[in-house]
Amino acid sequence: MASGRFYLFCMVLGSLGSMCILFTAYWMQYWRDGFAWDGSVHMFNWHPVLMVSGMVVLYGAASLVYRLPLSWVGPKLPWKVLHAALHLLAFTFTVVGLVAVFQFHNHSKITHLYSLHSWLGITTVIFFACQWSLGFAIFLLPWASQWLRSLLKPVHVYFGACILSLSITSVISGINEKLFFVLKNVTKPYSSLPSEAVFANSTGILVVAFGLLVLYVLLASPWKRPDPGALTDRQLLLQLLPGSRPFPVTYMPVPLRQPYEPW
Repeated sequence: MASGRFYLFCMVLGSLGSMCILFTAYWMQYWRDGFAWDGSVHMFNWHPVLMVSGMVVLYGAASLVYRLPLSWVGPKLPWKVLHAALHLLAFTFTVVGLVAVFQFHNHSKITHLYSLHSWLGITTVIFFACQWSLGFAIFLLPWASQWLRSLLKPVHVYFGACILSLSITSVISGINEKLFFVLKNVTKPYSSLPSEAVFANSTGILVVAFGLLVLYVLLASPWKRPDPGALTDRQLLLQLLPGSRPFPVTYMPVPLRQPYEPW
């Protein structure tokens, strides 16, 4: 069944996302001497863990809420709230991660926002803040007209995918930058691929794999929300789920929701 394959795919994504977080945390704990909240380099170690957790894994999970087959039937408001709440949690992790790196820079008297990684990262966070605020105002609050929502829906989806892509790019550049900083003037430099470099590079590959799979589900997979008014085989399969309301049997397709209700 299509829904069964989707949930199996979600289990794979969940495992991959968990590995991204665990690998990043293990790298900071084992090779970079752990965590603290005192302005030292150990405070910086929270930055990669929180950014991977928030801007990649939680953000990806929040983006897939409307791909769940259960979200295709019944009231839409709970799914909107879940979508917004997961994104808000991701943004909270991101802000705490930014506080960690800025406090470390202040403590160590390092210039802020001078590298390409920092430019990409702060741009991504600004886009994320704007995306969440506009999404909350337009799609969750009841004031916006159906015409406005239908107009902005493709823009919202497009920028959602762009933000995830920028997040992955920022994480990869951050891993590379960190390795260049910590593996210079040592016995085994980055170019000799010591064990830390191999592990960190592998973490980056996991992040890329997770992000690409999320983008596949969002943009290219058959697991997209059906267009209103089109009764598909996937919708018919949902009638077999416990607690699902049967679709009316008529000669014409019956819309699940209003034609211009938001994504």
